[in-house]
Amino acid sequence: MLEPSNNNELPPIPGKRYFTIGEVSELCNVKPHVLRYWEQEFTQLKPVKRRGNRRYYQRQDVLIIRQIRSLLYEQGFTIGGARQQFESEDVKQDANQSQQIIRQLRSELEEVLDILRR
Repeated sequence: MLEPSNNNELPPIPGKRYFTIGEVSELCNVKPHVLRYWEQEFTQLKPVKRRGNRRYYQRQDVLIIRQIRSLLYEQGFTIGGARQQFESEDVKQDANQSQQIIRQLRSELEEVLDILRR
């Protein structure tokens, strides 16, 4: 995944399971309306919605928000450019996972072939 660069000035993320939009706003130094907008622009950002349509973010969501913040505010990307960065990272991760699955299948098929040859 993309590494947040200068997010050192942001507060540490507490060891909670869920965070409200207000808490995430403070943890990432981004206003709540910006977080709601980013949800529409970045498909990777999907907080859990509960009763009354209240958003609850998980730790992974907070990390993604910090990465988006870094791309937009510190590295100067546009929304479209930041979205492309995330999509290219997703493609790379998917390719790595596919290669691992293929290696595993090949190994298992070779074991089956060895058993059948005996």
